[in-house]
Amino acid sequence: MTLTDDLHHLEAHAAHNYHPLPVVIAEGQGAWVTDVDGRRYLDALAGYSALNFGHRHPTLVAAAVEQLGRVTLTSRAFHHDQFAPFCADLSRLTGMDAVLPMNTGAEAVETAIKLARRWGYRVKGVPQDRATIIVADDNFHGRTTTIVGFSTDPDARADFGPFTPGFRHVPFGDLEALESAIDDTTVAVLLEPVQGEAGIRVPAPGYLAGVRRVTAAHDVLFLADEIQSGLGRTGTTFACDLEDVVPDVFLLGKALGGGVVPVSAITARRELMDVFTPGSHGSTFGGNPLACAVGRAVISLLETGEFQARGRELGARLDAGLRTLPADRVAEVRTIGLWAGVELVPGLRARDVCERMIGGGVLAKDTHESTVRLAPPLVVTEDDVDRIVEVLGASLG
Repeated sequence: MTLTDDLHHLEAHAAHNYHPLPVVIAEGQGAWVTDVDGRRYLDALAGYSALNFGHRHPTLVAAAVEQLGRVTLTSRAFHHDQFAPFCADLSRLTGMDAVLPMNTGAEAVETAIKLARRWGYRVKGVPQDRATIIVADDNFHGRTTTIVGFSTDPDARADFGPFTPGFRHVPFGDLEALESAIDDTTVAVLLEPVQGEAGIRVPAPGYLAGVRRVTAAHDVLFLADEIQSGLGRTGTTFACDLEDVVPDVFLLGKALGGGVVPVSAITARRELMDVFTPGSHGSTFGGNPLACAVGRAVISLLETGEFQARGRELGARLDAGLRTLPADRVAEVRTIGLWAGVELVPGLRARDVCERMIGGGVLAKDTHESTVRLAPPLVVTEDDVDRIVEVLGASLG
């Protein structure tokens, strides 16, 4: 089937909830993909960080294939032999006592919200149904009705109400505003350490440490959404590691499944996780044998430190290259690890730039009209990084 045929069928039969670039991928290996017509592209998006280890990493594929030959699903009605080792491995990686696995990042966020509320009522003593959670403007935590209810993106919210109450907004990076928003009903602060969908917005140094200090002082949980920023993307295992911060709850997803299967989880101290009791939360597929086997393989890759180091070293090269782009085309470059938001000057559309990059053999994606988002797999080479910069520069018009 040709590119034209595929795009025709997509237009005719697929829901129009995405606006993808006009590329139909048929194969992928490492940092490269091939379309249905045989053209190769460097993947500079990596599935929004789900493909941190590249396409079809041999360690992850081997783990999946081996588990496919044994058992893929039991539900949590029974134990299986991958579950306890996965929980132990993820506990060790995050430094937490307890793990609750789910499937998607949005499910991890919903799980953390439920934990925070139940902890607030049962431990902190907040009056029933009055718990509040502080979130940041321009956040992106998923697309369930609860989550889009506290989004500030009109495209995410429009015509999906009524929304779940109990959330307060503060500007991202404003520690004073965050502390002022806390009162006796506040049970948690939910933040992305780096705002990905907003265009790779990195808070000022000291902000995350300040959030940790303020939440601890006010007996409020710090929920760190590391679904995009975690697992090597920022040059550290977690973005919180950049300031030696340990939140109360880690929210993980995307790269935890290695681009093979959807895997998410929250991890927390045992006394927090124990607010969940049998029947209070669950998932038929959460923590399934296939997911746990792949997740364990992901953790084994991260425990070598190789990918975190690549994030730091190649990220520095990407940052240096992007800062050579012409100032009359690029208003701002925001980088952290191997993750960048290139803010264009008014009048340039990021979508147009990304479409031109296709012709140069590089796939990137726009966000919020003015930002080109770059998050290549951590397996890219120095030459690959240079190619991304070169093609982006040639596509600025």
